Amino acid sequence: MSTKITVIPGDGIGPEIMNATLRVLDALDTDFEYEEAFAGLAALEAHGDLIPDATLESIARNKLVLKGPLTTPVGKGFRSINVTLRKEFDLYANVRPVVSLPGTRSNFENIDIITVRENTEGAYLAADAQVSEDGKQAESKTIVTRKGCERITRYAFDMARREGRKKVTIVHKANILKAVSGMFLDVAREVSADYPDIESSEMIVDATCMKLVMDPWQFDVIVTTNLFGDIISDLCAGLVGGLGLAPGANIGENAAMFEAVHGSAPDIAGQGIANPCALMLAAAQMLAHLDMEPQARRLRQAIRDTLEARDRVTPDVGGNGSTRSMADAIVERIQA
Repeated sequence: MSTKITVIPGDGIGPEIMNATLRVLDALDTDFEYEEAFAGLAALEAHGDLIPDATLESIARNKLVLKGPLTTPVGKGFRSINVTLRKEFDLYANVRPVVSLPGTRSNFENIDIITVRENTEGAYLAADAQVSEDGKQAESKTIVTRKGCERITRYAFDMARREGRKKVTIVHKANILKAVSGMFLDVAREVSADYPDIESSEMIVDATCMKLVMDPWQFDVIVTTNLFGDIISDLCAGLVGGLGLAPGANIGENAAMFEAVHGSAPDIAGQGIANPCALMLAAAQMLAHLDMEPQARRLRQAIRDTLEARDRVTPDVGGNGSTRSMADAIVERIQA
C-alpha cells in the first residue's frame, strides 16, 4: 500500500528543488503518492490565503508533509506560516541535523550535531505581544510548561538512544531566566535520570555558542527551548557550509513535516541553479521517520558521493551544473 504525502512546493526556488527531490524519492522505489497543496505567497495570490483550508485538510488527512521554502509577507497582519503550521498540528519537536559534506564552504570538518528544539512555546511565540500607544514600550510573555519541557527533552534522549548517540547537552539560561529557563533545566534533569546510558551535560546558551565555534566536536545532541534552538541550529548550519545544506523535521504525535530550512531565494528563482540538497536531506529524514532507513542511507550516500565528485553540481558548491543536472547525478548513483 502506498504512502500519501502532502507536498507543498513553496515559493521562489521551492518548486524547482521540490521537483528534483521527488525525482530522487521515486528513484528509491518508495511507492509514495504525492498530494500537492499550497501555502505562502503562491497560495495568497491564487487563493487569497497564506494557508488555505484545503492545505490544512490535506495535512490533517495524510499526517506527513514535505515542504519547500515559504515566504511570509513582511508587515503586520501576517503571521509566520511555519509557526502557524507547528501550532496547528502540535509539531513540538524541531530536529535539525548538520553533517560535514565534501566540497562545501566550511571551516570545519567531521561535524555531526543534532539540535532538538522545542517548537510550540517559549519566547519565540511572543505571547500577548503589544506595543504601548506612545510607541515607547513593547512587551510579550515567555511561557513554558512542564509538559512542553518534558516531552522535548524526552524526545531528544529517546532519539539519542535510538540512533546510538552518546551525549545530550541541555542548553539553558537558568542563571538569569530563573523561572522559565529554570523550569526547563529542572525538568530536563529529571528526564535525563531515566537515561543512564546517555551522558548528560548542561550548558548556558551563550557559552554554548562560543564553544560551538571554538570546539564543535564536543557536541553530539543539543536540546533546548524554542528561541535558543532557532539561533543555535542556524549557527550549527554555518559550521557545515550554511543553510543550503540544512534539513529540518517538525515532529508531533499525529503529524510530521520535513523541510528545507533555507529561504525561498527569489533572486535566483527560475534560473535552475538552486541547490536541492537541503530538501533532499529533509526527504532522507522523512524516510528514516517512516522506518525506511536503508533508503535514507542510500539517498544520503548518493548526495555525499555527488558532492565529493563535484559531478554536475550547482555553483554554490563549486560546480557549473543546474538543479536538474545535480538531481540527475544523484539519481544515477541511487540506481547504480
